[in-house]
Amino acid sequence: MKKQKRILEILDNKNVDFKKEIIAGVTTFLTMAYIIAVNPNILSQTGMDAGALVTATCLSAAFATILMGVFANLPFALASGMGLNAYFAFSVVIGKGISWEIALTAVFVEGIIFILMSLCNIRQAVVKAIPLNMKFAVTAGIGLFIAFIGFTGSKIVVSNPDTFLAIGDFTKPTAVIAAIGVLIIAVLDKKGVRGSILFGILVSTLIAWGYAMYDPEFAATLGIYLPNGIIKFESIAPIAGKIDLAYVFHPSNIWTFITIVFTFLFVDFFDTIGTLVGVSSKAGMLDEEGNIPNVGKALMCDAVGTTAGAVMGVSTVTTFVESSTGVAAGGRTGWTSITTGILFLVAMFFSPIFVAIPACATAPALIYVGYLMLGAVKNINFDEITEGFPAFITIAAMPLTYSIGDGLTLGVLSYVIINVIYNLFFRKANEEKKPVSIVMLVLAVIFMFKLLVL
Repeated sequence: MKKQKRILEILDNKNVDFKKEIIAGVTTFLTMAYIIAVNPNILSQTGMDAGALVTATCLSAAFATILMGVFANLPFALASGMGLNAYFAFSVVIGKGISWEIALTAVFVEGIIFILMSLCNIRQAVVKAIPLNMKFAVTAGIGLFIAFIGFTGSKIVVSNPDTFLAIGDFTKPTAVIAAIGVLIIAVLDKKGVRGSILFGILVSTLIAWGYAMYDPEFAATLGIYLPNGIIKFESIAPIAGKIDLAYVFHPSNIWTFITIVFTFLFVDFFDTIGTLVGVSSKAGMLDEEGNIPNVGKALMCDAVGTTAGAVMGVSTVTTFVESSTGVAAGGRTGWTSITTGILFLVAMFFSPIFVAIPACATAPALIYVGYLMLGAVKNINFDEITEGFPAFITIAAMPLTYSIGDGLTLGVLSYVIINVIYNLFFRKANEEKKPVSIVMLVLAVIFMFKLLVL
């Protein structure tokens, strides 16, 4: 008789390497700790209290990430999403002249919709409908995307008005610090040292802080600061519980509100799916049919995290691509997420230290994990154009559009269009049709509408 799984599957884990899981959780936390500083910096421009935002960012991330570990038993971390927080602040509040309370209400409604979609298995159906080759492409695309974040964050790659991008100035310490970090990770990983990514981050951080002691003024221009204290805690009272549903039911506001909710919904939906697919593939978690274990529970955690986050006072909470660094460090169970979540709770009281970890110190982890994730391309059949070309579009578009969701959008569209045209006009009489599911067709229509109308 088959043993029935427990509601909390983390309790069924056997032979867990807790040392590896803890190192993985710490690694994930350090690579995404920047959100503790960046999220309040962005959202405070709407008039929200910056100190309260630090605490709310940590608290919402801790809640959602621990929930992911306990309920879904997966090594994924969540926090207020980059891009979504910028849309919240600059497009909705500042751009449309809408109060931040109304913007939080839109995030809250989005979360409720996601909970309903997860209960009805709509989000799970979308994940399962993505072809296996496309899932490998998402993994590789995310790898390039996070490596690009690392390259730009460390100023190894910089913007250029003529060529869009160019190599950075290696006479400045940020690029050098990041390069040293990558070298440390690569050497230690080759030697089989556990926690090599974590060591790379820590050494890079110490070098950066050392430079800030040597030349604090110039270091500050590069975004490198010494910790401004050790212990600090701010109440979330100024921003918590500010949901305002009265605005929603006013006839003159309803369409504006629906547009805002739909945009939050769309970006969060496909960023989360892309991240879950990509990181799960890298971790070797996909089953023989390319499905993610406990995907329904993972998506529910994401949805509940968004809803709870809005109540606490932050923008959309979503699964972070930086989870891949913890997976690369050996994280495979919910204990990785629990570790990361606990560190977010600790960070509420020691935020000056974590806020001071510079981008050039976390960049080595992102660059190296990008290299590891790009290995998924070897599983893609590039000889078959109906499979290989959409995969290429997905891989290339993610870093070039600076969006997992947009990369997935273009990849799904190209897959459906190419395969439908092939089936209608080029398929031989005795040849089987290329598989294009109803879900993929519906997604293509939605994506086309998004590109042409929104």
